Amino acid sequence: MTTATNLAPARALFTVKGAAEYLSLGRSTVYELMAAGKLPYTKVGRIRRIRRAELDAFVAQLELSTT
Repeated sequence: MTTATNLAPARALFTVKGAAEYLSLGRSTVYELMAAGKLPYTKVGRIRRIRRAELDAFVAQLELSTT
């Protein structure tokens, strides 16, 4: 049996809230990353949107702590 979740297309753009959930971070942390230029975003009207590719690139560049 298939569910609607399996049929839903992958998101291309995330809101700040959605990006925070995707990254398991707080919204304010995502805003700080955007302000620091560490997380690129685009504006659609007055609203900021973050591409999935940018989120995945951000995660890929993180180094895991060995301590």
